[in-house]
Amino acid sequence: MKIHHIKYPEIPETGGNEYSVAAGFFDGIHRGHQEVIGHAMDVAREKGLSPAVMTFDPHPSAVLGNRKEVTYITPYKQKMQLLEEMGTDTVFVISFTGEFASMTPEQFVECYIRRLGIRHITCGFDFSFGRFGKGKPDDLERLSEGDYGVSVIGKVTEEDEKISSTRIRSMLSEGDVSGAAQLLGRPLMTDGTVIEGDKRGRLIGFPTANVDPVPGSCLPAPGVYAVTFETDGRLHAGVLNAGYRPTFKDPSDTFLSVEVHLLDFEGELYDKPVRVRWIRRIREERKFAGIDELKAQIGRDREEARLILAAQHDS
Repeated sequence: MKIHHIKYPEIPETGGNEYSVAAGFFDGIHRGHQEVIGHAMDVAREKGLSPAVMTFDPHPSAVLGNRKEVTYITPYKQKMQLLEEMGTDTVFVISFTGEFASMTPEQFVECYIRRLGIRHITCGFDFSFGRFGKGKPDDLERLSEGDYGVSVIGKVTEEDEKISSTRIRSMLSEGDVSGAAQLLGRPLMTDGTVIEGDKRGRLIGFPTANVDPVPGSCLPAPGVYAVTFETDGRLHAGVLNAGYRPTFKDPSDTFLSVEVHLLDFEGELYDKPVRVRWIRRIREERKFAGIDELKAQIGRDREEARLILAAQHDS
């Protein structure tokens, strides 16, 4: 898959290729996004065009909302991997800067549709472009002058409510990772690296892998979760604690730890890249009166995680 990084006003050389492109930010690449991207792929096959995606980086709120820290349901590298798995040949990643945001809809069409060789563009019904987001899907059609086709995908719903990144984030903030998976069409995935921790889990009989998530990862609410844990191409069952370890740590500590106890694994994982798939929340994080009470609860969490993951495997 070819990735073109574009910063206004630069236009990359595309070798005269012609594209059917899906346009959007696509954080999460959820089922609504999949409809848009899938339609662009279908048009590419029908018209003999190259299947492509146009996306933006960073998130517009990082520029327009002056937010210092923005989290992503699918951080950049994961997003690129998912797009490639969907059959995308080319991705145009446009740097979302103040200068880019100030373009008129007409300038956007001239620079990023006509000059890129786009012959068909597919977007969601709520796609906007140009200064203040004034450009709408109808404007794409109005400005085309027959140079390119436009497809607009309507609202995709689950239980009569629009599937959106905002809705998924709300679910994650409540720890509802199984509900988020319904909207994503797959479990939430968190990529990271195993780092050295304080080894307290090992001392109480439940060794854990401490995961340092990729910067900008959108994490679920603190709690205990049944997860799968992928490393070295192999998948392991696990129970994960995301939180602040109130039994051991000062409540004022604001560092969120992500620790995974693997149910059937022994060995060293330090410095290894890993991927966590969040399957279901087991309980909230809470403070225990002592080590014995904590150990008993972890034992129960292990068994519940085992049952959850076995049921998922059998379904």
